[in-house]
This record gives sequence, structure tokens and C-alpha cells, in this order.
Amino acid sequence: MNERNLFIVRFGEAALKGQNKPYFEKLLVERIRKLVKRLGSIEVRRKEGLIFVRADKSIPQEDIIREIGKVFGIASISPAVECPSDLEEIGRAAVEYMNRLIQEKGVKTFKVEAKRADKSFPVKSPDIAKKVGASVLKGCKVLKVDVHDPDVHLFVDLRRDVTYLYQQKIKGLGGLPLGSNGKGLVLLSGGIDSPVAAWMMARRGMQIEAVHYHSYPYTSERAQEKVEELAGILAVYCSRFKMHVINMLPIQEQIAAHCPAEEMTIQLRRFMMRVGEKIAAKNDCSMLVTGESLGQVASQTAEALCVTDASVTMPVMRPLIAMDKTEIMDLARHIGTYEKSIEPYEDCCTVFLPKHPLTKPRLDRIERSEAGLDVERLISEAVESEETIDIYPRID
Repeated sequence: MNERNLFIVRFGEAALKGQNKPYFEKLLVERIRKLVKRLGSIEVRRKEGLIFVRADKSIPQEDIIREIGKVFGIASISPAVECPSDLEEIGRAAVEYMNRLIQEKGVKTFKVEAKRADKSFPVKSPDIAKKVGASVLKGCKVLKVDVHDPDVHLFVDLRRDVTYLYQQKIKGLGGLPLGSNGKGLVLLSGGIDSPVAAWMMARRGMQIEAVHYHSYPYTSERAQEKVEELAGILAVYCSRFKMHVINMLPIQEQIAAHCPAEEMTIQLRRFMMRVGEKIAAKNDCSMLVTGESLGQVASQTAEALCVTDASVTMPVMRPLIAMDKTEIMDLARHIGTYEKSIEPYEDCCTVFLPKHPLTKPRLDRIERSEAGLDVERLISEAVESEETIDIYPRID
């Protein structure tokens, strides 16, 4: 029964969704199919609360595991073999399976754990484990049982017609299936934080789009290329998405000419949020997403965040808000954006940067300074400068 390689894929939180569970399962199956399609002939089906992936043996198992491992909502993946749900058949399959592991990995000890999903089967789970273990000991003379620290933990998952044997549970990304939780617009820069924030929201099932702000010619074309490359890394997890590119230089020049220098950062941030809100509304995004972390820089103090939020009515999600920089950097390394993020290309926030930015701005004073600006015209012109770029997964 094992002409093709088999992988058992388990859900994360999607398994807890009650009557909505089939909807989440369908999203996961579609996402897996999309990612593994380029590898060759692969079948993806859902059955009995699991997803089964079957692939030609010519396709390397590690390639399939890698692609499935990019799917949000997956708890774990197990390369497996299958056999009929008959104790003698299970015993024979277990011996064959363990002999292969002896040859490939030199294993010497094992433990069997059985689960009887089919409760009508006449033998209970502990006894199934004992009988399969006895078959392995008889058929694999070099092996010994070690219930505390075995080289191989052999799992036996017995179902109505088919039993699955496996020895690995490769951890998935968890979270919720992409597209199950609305759409948000990420304010994406070339730094470390915002790509991580985008990834975290996508992991909660949110479809993302991005807006990127530049100040050309103060910022270089290479700086924008860097952001596009970062977005391509995100698209590996988030699928293809749009990035809206906005020129902020006219706004920055007006702020510099009419507002106190120390207000530049907070004023610019408020305009970014307003422009982002307009872009989000045009593209059916229900919220803004930023990479801000409380207290990390002057514009991210509690007071500054309150003043920033007062510029828009749309909800603002800040998934990194309580994380420290080390935690954010570790996650950036994990998802593959860190090395690109630390490349030394400027972004628009470094243009006209004040020596002593406000850390505790007051909304009334900020609004009083803004009174000298034609806010609506500046926002409208910025939105009109929009360039839209299709972001595709970056494949190295």
C-alpha cells in the first residue's frame, strides 16, 4: 500500500473550530496544494480530521516537508506508512519500517505508542502497542525496548480500514489558515520590525497587503528594492500580495517648513497612518498593521502612540507591542527576513530626522501645529502618487 510517500498533516487551532472546522480544513488543503504543486505529482486530501499528502517517491521528502511547513494553521507533519487495520498486517509493517530505520539510522532502542481511533476494533490501545512491540522484537533482533529515552518512538494510529505508522512529529507554524481572518494593510519598511509584524498577523489568518513610503531622491531606489525583496520573503508564507508605494517627500518638506523640528517624527507618523487608512479603504482592508514596539524609539512611547492613533479611525494592530528587540530579531531570523533587514539602506523616516524628537507629545499641540498645513490636500496628493507592485514569493 506504500507505492507513494505519505505525509500526515495535523491542524492547529483549526481543529477547535466546531461547525466551522470544514471551512478551515478546506483553506488548509487549498494552501498546501498551491505550495506543493510545483514539486510534481502530489495528492492532497482531508479525511477523518487529518490531511493526507501522497507524492511520487521521486520527489524528495524534505522538499515536501519544507513546503507544507510554510502553511499557517499546521500543527505538525509526519512522514508515514500505511497498512490494513489487522494486527498481523500492522506487525509486519512495523517490522519492515523499523528494519529500514536500523539500516538508515542505526537505531537500537524503541517504544511503541498506539492510538485506536476506531473504537469498534476489539483490541484496546495499550494491548495494540504490546502486540506490535512484540512483533518488532521478534523481527528486529538488534532492537531493545526503552520506554524512557528510545532512539525511535513508533506511533501506531489505527483507524477503521487503514493504520498509519510514523516516528516523527515535525512541528508546523501553528496559527490559523491564511485568509480565514480578514485583510489588513501593513506599513512595511526596510527595517527588522514591520516584516515580523506582517508575518505574525498572517499567522493569525489575516490576508495582507502592504504600503511602503519613500522619499526619493533622499532615499535611493536600492532602498525600495530591499523592501520588495523583504516582501518577497513574506510572500513565501503569505502568498502573492500587493504593495502600494507612496512618495512622502512633499509631506515631509511641508512639515519641516511649518512645524517645530522636534515634531517631525510624530507628524510624519500621523500622515503615514492617514495615507495608509485611505489606501486600506480602497483595497478592502479592515485595519492597519505596524511593527511598533512600546518604548523602542521616540515615536513609540505610550504618549506618541496615542497621538498617532488619534489621526485615524481605522483599528491599528501592533502585534510586536510587548516584545523586546531581541525577541523580534530572533523571530526575524526564524522567518528569514533578518539578514535582508539589516542591509544598510535608508528609509523615509531617516529624512529630516530631528536631533531631539518628542517622546511625550501632546495631541492639542500637535494639532495646533498641523493647522498650518493643508492636511487633506497633502494626503490626497500622496495617495495620487501611489504605485502598485505585485509581490510574488521569493524562491532562492
